Amino acid sequence: MNIEGVPVLFLILELFTALVMALLAILVIAAAVAYVRDVRQTSQTIRRNYPVIGRFRYIFEHLGEFFRQYFYAMDREELPFNRAQRSWVYRAAKNVDNTLAFGSTESTTAPGTLIFAPHPFPSLNESYTPSELVIGPYCRNPYSTRALINVSAMSFGAISQPAVTALSMGAKMAGCWLNTGEGGLSSYHLSGGADIVFQIGTAKYGVRDEHGNLSDERLAQIAAYPEVKMIEIKISQGAKPGKGGILPGVKVTEEIARIRGIQAGMDSISPNGHTDIRSIDQLLLMINHVRNISGLPVGFKIAVGDLNFFDDLCAAILRDGIESAPDFITLDSGDGGTGAAPQSLMDHAGLPIRESLPVVVDKLIAHGLRERIRVVASGKLILPVDVAWAICAGADFVNTARGFLFALGCIQAMQCNKNTCPTGITTHNPRLHKGLDPMNKADRVAFYAQNLVKEVAVIAHSCGVDCPRDLQRHHARIVTRPGFSVPLDHFYRREARRAKVPGSE
Repeated sequence: MNIEGVPVLFLILELFTALVMALLAILVIAAAVAYVRDVRQTSQTIRRNYPVIGRFRYIFEHLGEFFRQYFYAMDREELPFNRAQRSWVYRAAKNVDNTLAFGSTESTTAPGTLIFAPHPFPSLNESYTPSELVIGPYCRNPYSTRALINVSAMSFGAISQPAVTALSMGAKMAGCWLNTGEGGLSSYHLSGGADIVFQIGTAKYGVRDEHGNLSDERLAQIAAYPEVKMIEIKISQGAKPGKGGILPGVKVTEEIARIRGIQAGMDSISPNGHTDIRSIDQLLLMINHVRNISGLPVGFKIAVGDLNFFDDLCAAILRDGIESAPDFITLDSGDGGTGAAPQSLMDHAGLPIRESLPVVVDKLIAHGLRERIRVVASGKLILPVDVAWAICAGADFVNTARGFLFALGCIQAMQCNKNTCPTGITTHNPRLHKGLDPMNKADRVAFYAQNLVKEVAVIAHSCGVDCPRDLQRHHARIVTRPGFSVPLDHFYRREARRAKVPGSE
C-alpha cells in the first residue's frame, strides 16, 4: 500500500524515529538541567558528588518500603502490621472465607506466643453475642452495651469525612461505639446513628471557650445529643505519651478549623497535658464535674508509664467513695498508632498493653475496685487472638483504630501524617476521596467487627465457655522459653510478685 508512492510502513518508521529522537533530546536537556542543579546545591552530598545518578539513591530509598511490603518481606515479619495480619482483616471486612489450609505459619515455640487451652468438652453454644455490661452505675444515664469490639479514637481531621461517615454507619450496623478522638464532634460522627464516645483532649476541642478552657455550656450541648453515650478524658495516648495531638496545617481545612475553634491552615498542636488536671485529685474532680454536667459515664484514657499511679488513684477513690471513681479506664499501648508523632516517643515511650493491662487489672482487684471501673484495652489488638488475650487478661472491652482502618481499605502506606493517603482515609484531598465510598466501606466496617467477635467466640467455645466475656487467664498459656509454656494466671502472678504488686501473693 502506497500514499503518493511512499510506503505507509516507511512513514510510520519515520514518525517513530522522530518521536524517539525528540524524547532523547528531552532526556538530555533534563539531565543537563539536573546536572547543573546538583553540582550547585549544597544540601545533599550524594547529589553534589554524583550528579544526576545520585538522585536514584533517593528514589530507591522512597520506593524501598513499597517493594519490601509487596515483594521481599515474609508474611509475618513486617512492622507495624505484617501481611498475614492485614490479610485476615481484609478477608473479615469483605466477609469472605477466612479459613486456611495445610498448616500454620505462626511459630508456636517463640517466647511470648499465646496458646489457648481447648477444653475436652467444648461449648455447644451456637451464639456469638457477648453478654451485656453496664458502665457508669452512679451517673444519671448509665450506658448498657453488648459491644466487645469498638472503634478507637480517630478525629475528624486525622481521618477524612467519608472515612468518619463510613465508620459511623458501620459501627451502628455492628452495634459498637465510635470514639470521636480529640477533634470535636462533627455531623459525620452523628450521620450513621452509632453510639458515640466523645473524647475531651488536652486542647478541649469542641467544648472549649474562647480562652481554651472547658466550657460547661458547650459540654452540656454535646451531652444532649442522644447518640453521645459516654465521655472520655484523654490524658495521654500510646503513640506519643506526654505529647499532645498533632494535626499538620495542610490537613486543617475550614470545616475542621470551625469544629475545633482554631485557624484554618495552621498546625493544630494540642498541649502536652491538661492545664487544669495536674494531680490525681484534680483528675477525680474533673471526672465528677464532667459527669455532673453531662449525666453520662466518664472515664479517662492513658498510656501507662508509672504503675504506682494506679495505687495512688485507687487510694484516692477509696478515700472519697467509690462514686468518685472513673466509670472506665482506657489503657493504650505504648506501641499504639497515630497520624503524627515524634519517633522518639512512638518507639520508646509507654508500656505495651501486654504488660500494662494485667498489672492494672490486678491493682484494681487488689483495691476492690474492679467491678466499679470498666477496663478498655487498646493498641494493636486487631485479630481474634489479640482480643481473646485481652479478655483473658481482664479487659471488658477492646478498642481498635488500625483494625478499622484496614477494614476501610488502608494499605499501610505510612502517609497518615501527610495529606496524600492513597486510599482517601487520612487525606482531605477530594480527588483521593473518590475511591472511598462510605456505603460500601460501612459494610466492611460492620463485617470486620462482627467477624472479629465471631472468631473470639469460637476461641471461647473451644476453651469450654459459652460467652467471650467468660474467658479467664487459665484459658490461655504463654510461651516463656522455646517449646515451653505456662498458664497466663501463673505467669502474671509470678511477674506481679517480681513487681511487688499488692495482692499478688
